[in-house]
Amino acid sequence: MNKNFIGLVIVLAGLALIFWLAKPTPPSGSSDDTTGVSGALSAEETVFDFGSISMANGKVGHVFTIKNASTSPVVINKMYTSCMCTTAELNIDGRSFGPYGMPGHMPVPMIKETIEAGARAQVEVIFDPNAHGPAGVGLIDREIIIENSSEIPFRLKIKGIVTP
Repeated sequence: MNKNFIGLVIVLAGLALIFWLAKPTPPSGSSDDTTGVSGALSAEETVFDFGSISMANGKVGHVFTIKNASTSPVVINKMYTSCMCTTAELNIDGRSFGPYGMPGHMPVPMIKETIEAGARAQVEVIFDPNAHGPAGVGLIDREIIIENSSEIPFRLKIKGIVTP
């Protein structure tokens, strides 16, 4: 083998390692519950089904309300989505943060905002049915992951069926 090929393999392996180490770590297991509590955060609704989503009609959105169900403040560290077709914005006390998207496709900066004990915040989710082009029809199942000061990331989910 020549030296250029070996060097290329080493560089590619190094890049792959960097990308693997930089990816967010999802918690073990996934739930399809429509209500849920994860650590200190809770929501009456954690899954929203859009039903039929027409590509011709464009983007659709839904607002989830989350609550700090604990007796102490919770810090929202990061929020990101499972796909580039979905973005999410966090609203706490009239202040907006985001939009945030899929790591690697959009920046996922630290948020470092606090939800006080018993307080609520909103997560506005926007899904773009045209993001995957004409071949992107069919069932969608996307997640919004909220990393926070409790040990367990909080997850919200949207579903639907994309039609032309």
